[in-house]
Amino acid sequence: MLGNFLFAGGIVYGISKFLNGIVGDRCNSRKMLCFGLLACTLVNVAFGFAPQIAAWFGGGTRSCASAPDAGSSSVALAWTFGILLVLNQFFQGTGFPPCARLIAFWVPPNELATKMSVWNTSHSIGGGLVAKVCGVIMGLGVIGAANQGVGMWRWCFWSMAALGFLGLVLMWLWLPGTPKEEGLPDLPGTEASTSQPLNSSTSQPLNPPSALRMVFLNPVIWMLGLCNFGINATRALVADWGPTLLQEAKGLSSSDAGTVIMLFEFAGIAGMLFAGWATDRLFGGRAPRLCVFLMALTAGLLAAFWFLPTGGWTKYLAMGSLCLAGFCLYGPQALTGVTATNTSTKVFAGTSIGFISLFSYIGVSVSGKVCGSLAQASHGWFQPVMAIIGVAAVGCVLFICLWNVRANSYGDS
Repeated sequence: MLGNFLFAGGIVYGISKFLNGIVGDRCNSRKMLCFGLLACTLVNVAFGFAPQIAAWFGGGTRSCASAPDAGSSSVALAWTFGILLVLNQFFQGTGFPPCARLIAFWVPPNELATKMSVWNTSHSIGGGLVAKVCGVIMGLGVIGAANQGVGMWRWCFWSMAALGFLGLVLMWLWLPGTPKEEGLPDLPGTEASTSQPLNSSTSQPLNPPSALRMVFLNPVIWMLGLCNFGINATRALVADWGPTLLQEAKGLSSSDAGTVIMLFEFAGIAGMLFAGWATDRLFGGRAPRLCVFLMALTAGLLAAFWFLPTGGWTKYLAMGSLCLAGFCLYGPQALTGVTATNTSTKVFAGTSIGFISLFSYIGVSVSGKVCGSLAQASHGWFQPVMAIIGVAAVGCVLFICLWNVRANSYGDS
């Protein structure tokens, strides 16, 4: 049931980012972000009361309130957690598009890869901090009396709700809107093309760009979506199945496997920062060209991880290869959003990123299902790993097809 809810949550998150991307390009970003964060805060509060909600809907009064602590397998409780998880995923999808849109309005195209990659690290940093904070909360709960830890899991959700509410207040008070909303001119380099005839009364293009032309009928955006599918399908192998794979196929302890996955994520943060810098400084803003090399390296490093033996000192080479694969993989993950923004321009940044994100989370969900099914059917991890290496190689080919894409399309808007 958990696997099915996780699958549904991934699909819902992708759909949410797509729909909210369209909405985000047409409404006030600050209000949208605050609404989404408020909804996530309320859902996290509800998580803490899940046993009571399950008991209420189940129409019973048995000790469902202590079910998580007693390890109960109550179907009503499982459905309550699952529905809240999917709701949370939907409301989380309201965050990325308006953020990306604001960045596109405040950062010029020739700096977008660097700045957006810095912003992208917030996801990994936040996820790591959440894991640490919740671990501390659970650790505090088992100090002292034997039953002191009962119910501490609720405070993991409630503490994050409090943090979310604090962020909501800060954004409502200080987050600026677009330059136009703040009474400022457009950022240099992001104005409407002067090659188009302008309306004499409004100084706006007579034929303004449309989402249909700039996003939905744009072959570059579709190709970026397919690239995103491959990138996130590859990432899901390590993010979702990594601990199990490392223990079953490589003989690592659960503690060592957790350390390797943590280093994979940290390497990904460094990879995002490097990829953003290299795109602007070395590739003239043409991110797909850098992604060709990064995806090829990802496929090669995953192959090295699998085929290197884990006995003796080669064990460290194998694990190091996996961490380096994270460094290479997270760069393209950040750069597809940069390329989509520069291709669709700031006017449709939210729509384009939402659209390619739909492919991302389909990739995550499909990869999770396929890798698990292949591993179970073949009684091993060789087939799943080879399949994902193939997906990474296809991703490299797709980026080659985008080699000649221009750094940005502001001249066409």
